[in-house]
Amino acid sequence: MPVKIQKDLPARTILESENIFVMDEERATSQDIRPLEILILNLMPVKEETELQLLRSFSNTPLQINCTFMMLASHVSKNTSASHMEHFYRTFQEIHRKHYDGMIITGAPVEMLEYEEVNYWQELTEVMEWSKSHVTSTLHICWGAQAGLYYHYGIPKYKRKEKLTGIYRHKVLHHKVPLMRNMDDYIMAPHSRYTEVRKEDVEKHPELQILAESEEAGILLIMRRDGSQIFVQGHPEYDRMTLNNEYQRDMSRGLNPRVPCNYYENDDPLSKPVLSWRNMANTLYSNWLNYYVYQVTPYVLSEDPEKS
Repeated sequence: MPVKIQKDLPARTILESENIFVMDEERATSQDIRPLEILILNLMPVKEETELQLLRSFSNTPLQINCTFMMLASHVSKNTSASHMEHFYRTFQEIHRKHYDGMIITGAPVEMLEYEEVNYWQELTEVMEWSKSHVTSTLHICWGAQAGLYYHYGIPKYKRKEKLTGIYRHKVLHHKVPLMRNMDDYIMAPHSRYTEVRKEDVEKHPELQILAESEEAGILLIMRRDGSQIFVQGHPEYDRMTLNNEYQRDMSRGLNPRVPCNYYENDDPLSKPVLSWRNMANTLYSNWLNYYVYQVTPYVLSEDPEKS
């Protein structure tokens, strides 16, 4: 089934060129189907790239999805045009009375800062608190996962000795949990981060369950047992070239970065990166949307009354 997007969203042309089924508002309104309402708080620096990655993953589910992109009013994007943000994004103030079936909070390039030092931290905490009563299930990615674990459960992050970058092998711990259905015993996933949360801190919270972990990369997936909150400490949405682009960027800055692990053929940065996590990512997003959003969300989404 298609992803419903605005007719002039730039990602549409690329998705259609990849033979991915998308639908604009005009066609969607002619169908007697209630699409899932998914809110995406996009904190990544290059907004259009992340939009494309997430929409590409959603396209593999049989459900119709209506995506709303949200920005934080307390932060001005430096890498995406103001016209794009104004046209395609909504502020929290504009949507806070609405209820959503699902929500995604992406990563952000601020992990070296303490949470309270991030200039939009207060507004982000308001959104995360609001999500507990206005969203059926929220999926947190990378720094968004660390921030969510810290805000909701007080779980700290720790700086690593060096940046974790590459594609890592993770052991699936609980196959019977619906989020992990159709997953292999071991799954591959990208990581790109300087910080981490640790297993011993997560295990202090019986309401949380670790679903996949790696000896090298640590925890990949954590879920609140009722499925209302899911935390992914990696980047399953990354496409084939994302880590390559990050590596080349860091090289150009003179940072002498480590070659991403398990990514290039023979660890040769001049070779084409190997795509080894697409099936895992598609399964993860499909399982989330099906078992933790579609199967449990109310058919009629309410809206908070406007206060006078």
